[in-house]
Amino acid sequence: MAFVVFAALAIFVLSKGGDIDMGGEKHGAEATHAPAAAPAPASAVTLPASAAAPASAASN
Repeated sequence: MAFVVFAALAIFVLSKGGDIDMGGEKHGAEATHAPAAAPAPASAVTLPASAAAPASAASN
């Protein structure tokens, strides 16, 4: 009985969801992908003072 209630609820939720494609994996022109996020510029990265020191000064 619980399965029937769950299945009916799932069908109801899927039918109210709008444009749901149950077709599986897409390849080619019909595949849509979100654009990749741009990497942060190098100047935005902050290093601790110990990491910013040159290696020759750290060995002295």
